[in-house]
Amino acid sequence: MQPSRTLAAGIAFVGLFACAVVARAGELKVISGPATAVVLAQVASQFERETGYTLTKKGGVTGVLKQLIESGEPFDVALIPAPLMDNFAKQGKIAANENVRFVRVGMGVAIRAGAAKPDVHSTAAFKQTLLNAKSVTFVPTGESASHLQKVVKDLGIAEQMKEKFHPRRTVPECIQSVATGEAELYISLTNIIVSAKGIELAGAFPPELQHYLVISAGMSANTKEPKEAEALIKLLTSKSAVPAIKAAGLEPVAQ
Repeated sequence: MQPSRTLAAGIAFVGLFACAVVARAGELKVISGPATAVVLAQVASQFERETGYTLTKKGGVTGVLKQLIESGEPFDVALIPAPLMDNFAKQGKIAANENVRFVRVGMGVAIRAGAAKPDVHSTAAFKQTLLNAKSVTFVPTGESASHLQKVVKDLGIAEQMKEKFHPRRTVPECIQSVATGEAELYISLTNIIVSAKGIELAGAFPPELQHYLVISAGMSANTKEPKEAEALIKLLTSKSAVPAIKAAGLEPVAQ
């Protein structure tokens, strides 16, 4: 009896191990920011039907994305700002010839839903709106923050804005602060603003001050699932993904 029990236990162990291997093999890890979260969610079901692989995601604002990849976080596909992608490609963290421009999105000014919209359509009006604001919030580690700091410096109002700037750690905290009236303006990517509850878009940055976040799609140089990673990138950059991209408030970038 004992040998048969041992054999049965061994078979069960092998079966469990095989299942675990299958589960791991059926998972594609994606590192991406909030801008592309909706697009990923929209294409996930099609990708899973076509490949049998499920998508798991980690990410945050630009600083978090950079930290994740630099720390060695395992991933198969990255959807990150183009300059960051190019830098990691040079470091050998992104597979050669597997780095494509994906989408872009501009910056805008958010106000509490229903509040009077300030004028932001020209450089002069935008500058005055910032000076008139009681408080301005943003996420300090994102690309939007970097560009905002450059804009106020170029406009010559960096010193005046220091007391008005009240950054929050996360996007939800920024949205909440404007929705409740704690902060008057929120500077962010327009797709984040239009998809949030309790706030609305006052307007995009004027053309001469606008900055587009271009997001690239790239495959990890260390992926163990190159076929599936390539399939996801092709799906994201295909015509079939354009409706999801536009619905998310993004613009597809021509390849």
